[in-house]
Amino acid sequence: MFPASFDYAKANSVADAVSILTSVDDAKLLAGGHSLLPLMKLRLATPSMLVDIGSLSELSYIEDKGDYVAIGALTRHHDIQNSRLLKSEVPILPYVASQVGDPQVRHRGTIGGSISHGDGASDLPAAALALDARLVLVGPTGERVIPATEFFVGFLETVMSPDELLTEVRVSKFSGGWSFQKFNRRAQDWAIVGVAAVNDGNTRVSLVNMGPTPLRASAVEEALMGGASIEAASKKASEGLDPPEDLNASSRYRRHLAEVLTRRALTEALG
Repeated sequence: MFPASFDYAKANSVADAVSILTSVDDAKLLAGGHSLLPLMKLRLATPSMLVDIGSLSELSYIEDKGDYVAIGALTRHHDIQNSRLLKSEVPILPYVASQVGDPQVRHRGTIGGSISHGDGASDLPAAALALDARLVLVGPTGERVIPATEFFVGFLETVMSPDELLTEVRVSKFSGGWSFQKFNRRAQDWAIVGVAAVNDGNTRVSLVNMGPTPLRASAVEEALMGGASIEAASKKASEGLDPPEDLNASSRYRRHLAEVLTRRALTEALG
């Protein structure tokens, strides 16, 4: 199918993008386009205008900020995958980026686009949750910093207002263990289930494709804090969750996968 008709504007700066978003009803930002354009072709998204921010080089960077690494929202997955700084200070993130889609997707897709889209089946939002990332949003009233744990609120829905854009992702450095486990049919497919685990003194676990949003496995984390074994904690991976059913897997199968992958992730991260 073809998208519905829309207007197009190319933003020259972050301020210009915010100005356009503020002045146009139902405008959407266009960066890599891998999430938005398929929805438009299916007529599941019908924005009145696309605001192209893909050429804003000011939003493409990976910088050492002392106790954390700042990543510009337009940084491509490929650049995250190959960043020496991230491999040294936040190694789970380059690995997760390397698992996204295929080389074509990784050369065009951006971390900001992936997180802003808020898809529960996406890898990088789950990694951001496990890392307790902080997300910098810019709108007409200025800048605000939102914890990743408060960012995802519903199916393809975040706390971002229509006139805001994500400009930076901040991830703390850590020297502990980590793991990312992903089960899919083909390398370029969405994960049927995925698990990200980070151990930097506290163990955080997040889940891919176990609900309408990226999720923290809070029952697993609480069990570990209470002294539970990896085996016992892993059995709580789907506790309180309602995994989706689709052509790839039943809800029951996803619950089983979540337990298995959580056990593998914790064994690697805590080993």
